[in-house]
Amino acid sequence: MIDQARAELAPTGTLRAGINMSNFLLVTGSAPDGDPVGVSPDLARAVADRLGVPLALVPFNNPGDLADAAGEDLWDIGNIGAVSERAKTIIFTAAYAEIEATYMVPQDSRFQHIEQVDRDDVQISVYERSAYGLWLRDNIRHARLVMSDGLDASFDIFVEKKLDALAGLRPRLIDDVVRSPGARILEGKFTAVQQAIGTKPDRLAGAAFLRDFVEEAKTNGLISGLIEKHDVVGRLTVAPLV
Repeated sequence: MIDQARAELAPTGTLRAGINMSNFLLVTGSAPDGDPVGVSPDLARAVADRLGVPLALVPFNNPGDLADAAGEDLWDIGNIGAVSERAKTIIFTAAYAEIEATYMVPQDSRFQHIEQVDRDDVQISVYERSAYGLWLRDNIRHARLVMSDGLDASFDIFVEKKLDALAGLRPRLIDDVVRSPGARILEGKFTAVQQAIGTKPDRLAGAAFLRDFVEEAKTNGLISGLIEKHDVVGRLTVAPLV
C-alpha cells in the first residue's frame, strides 16, 4: 500500500503540500529560507517522511485559493478546513485538529447566546472564503452575512459599519476583542472548523494512507506534540478519533 500511496501522492518524486498561510494557528512564522513554520507545515513534513520522499511547501494566501487549485497540478496534499463545498473536489481525512468558531458582539449587544444571533434584523461580518464563512452561508437562515475578503477586513467592517456580530475563530476573536473596547465574545460555538489533510479525488490509495496516518497521529501524540511545540495549546485542540 505504501508504494501505491507514494506513487499517487508524490508523482513527481516530491510531496508538494499546499499550505494555507492565513491560518495563524497552523502557520505561526517563517523559517530563514522563507518556508512557513507551524503545525501544518510540520504535519506535511511528517507525511513526506513516512512516504520517504522530499517535501516542497506550496503556500496559498487563503484556503479558498488552495481549494480552487484542486484541479490544477500545483499540490499533492492540501492542509485546510474540511467543509462540504471543498469536499466536491478534494478527498479529506478526518480532522486532525479543531478550532471553535463563535461571535464577537459590541458592548451594547442584546445577545447573550449563540442561538440568538440568527435573526432577520441582524448583520454578521464574516470572512467569505473561510471554512466557518462557508458553514454560515449554508446554515444561517435569517441574518444577513456581510462578506469580506480577509480576517482584518471582516473586523474593520464590523467596527466601521457597526454591525451586530463578527464571526470568527475563537482564538482570533480573543485578540480582536482587545481592539474593540466593551465588546465581548459569546460562549459556545456555532461550528468547529475541522482542520484536515486533503488530496485529489482520483488518488484513492493515497487518500486511504492519509486517513490512517491522521488517526495514528492523533493517538501517538504527534498532533498534541506539534500543538505544544508551536505554542498554540488552548487555541488548537486535537480532534476526536473516528
